[in-house]
Amino acid sequence: MNSTPYVLVDLEKVDKNIQAMANRLKLAGIDHWPHIKTHKSVELAKKQLQAGAKGITCAKLSEAEIMAEAGINKILIAYPILGSENLQRLSRLAEEVQVRVTVDSYITAEGISKVGEALGRKIEVLIEIDGGSHRGGVQPGEAAVKFALDISKLPGIETIGVFTYVGQIYGFNGEEEVKRETLREANILLDTKEMLRKRGIDVSVTSGGSTLSSFYAEQLKGISESRAGNYIFGDMNSIYHGVHSSDDCALKVCSTVVSVPLPGYATIDAGSKTLTSDLSVEGSNYGYVVGKPDVKITKLNEEHGYLRYNPEKDSFNVGDRIEIIPNHSCVIPNLNDFIYTHRSGKYIGELTIDARGKNY
Repeated sequence: MNSTPYVLVDLEKVDKNIQAMANRLKLAGIDHWPHIKTHKSVELAKKQLQAGAKGITCAKLSEAEIMAEAGINKILIAYPILGSENLQRLSRLAEEVQVRVTVDSYITAEGISKVGEALGRKIEVLIEIDGGSHRGGVQPGEAAVKFALDISKLPGIETIGVFTYVGQIYGFNGEEEVKRETLREANILLDTKEMLRKRGIDVSVTSGGSTLSSFYAEQLKGISESRAGNYIFGDMNSIYHGVHSSDDCALKVCSTVVSVPLPGYATIDAGSKTLTSDLSVEGSNYGYVVGKPDVKITKLNEEHGYLRYNPEKDSFNVGDRIEIIPNHSCVIPNLNDFIYTHRSGKYIGELTIDARGKNY
């Protein structure tokens, strides 16, 4: 582990984070289908399943294909599946594992129905409801009911539930605001389920739960499943929201100071291709330098990170090593073929990022 930058993951903290979320959701009576786009690792997905997860969630077909090849047989693909090639891939996947998909348009539902017809069995679908971020989904209320009734005529699918993602929750400040938004998330799902029941469509699955809302699982009570994923590592966004401490964060980026051009100015070998350009919810800092709370990473080029600090309080020399907690851990593994792991300070080995680049 001499060449920086590299990613280091503490498996002891991973295990602790996995078990804490499993316990939290179990106490609230909510199943867990963790989103594996955070780590894209078969080994870590299997850890989550061993801790009680009922299945996994994937962002794209290619992620699901990797996980299915590794023997994981209950997969939700939380993304619209469109086009003949993708539908053929879905068909092959559905022959091997139990797969669920989300729909929010008739054209998507129609294509999936044709897959089900060809296979001779219905594909399970969840209707995506717009949780307020307007990223996708049909609108709550009558629009969702009308959509459910429209696709109920399609012979190759079975509507088993409703699904939402309330991404804007990360823009809320303070525990009470987050709790209110979490309760609103649950009500979107539960109210839609009840409206559908009154129109003769009984669904069993109500799928929501980001990492942030799942930390307040009592507010989600009544929904059937959470897709929390980021919790496995933690990052600066989860620290700013008070659901992780820096000691809870399992993933760090290790970097080297390569230049000190002026007092108060240093450059590290981790840039946007390592840390990503994602800002935190708190502003323009590109990560937290562990043990140096007053040092800021103010700018990134592709291969350079700019440190700014008060030279009367902190100092850096060329060759110094630092550890960084990234703003958004979910993007980091996808930038690496493997990450290094340790437990209780002892190096364990390389963890392969099996689904790296599987974004299609």
